[in-house]
Amino acid sequence: MLTNIRKAPAEEAGDQDRLMALLAYIIGIIVPLIILLTDMKNRPFPKYHAVQALVAQVALTVIFFALGLIPIIGCITPLLGLAAFVLFVYYGIQAYQGNYFEIPGITAFARQQGWLS
Repeated sequence: MLTNIRKAPAEEAGDQDRLMALLAYIIGIIVPLIILLTDMKNRPFPKYHAVQALVAQVALTVIFFALGLIPIIGCITPLLGLAAFVLFVYYGIQAYQGNYFEIPGITAFARQQGWLS
């Protein structure tokens, strides 16, 4: 589920940074955009999680839209949505604990695009 988990240095992930990272996973596309469009983009911890959360949520939106077009699978997308929400809550908790982690496929893609260092 998660790979390469490491704890951020205390000076890099203050209380506000950890809270914004948590909210980036749970509240959706709005909070990551707020982080990336304000001065918080200069703070490494919230920026890392905002980029990762935004890419993951856009990818999930595309996947759910595609699955919704298939009649038999389309009826189970609410269950998949619930599972995705639980997974994002878990990611948010990990971020709130001050952890950097990689979401398989998502983090690698964001690094290839130059969005994460």
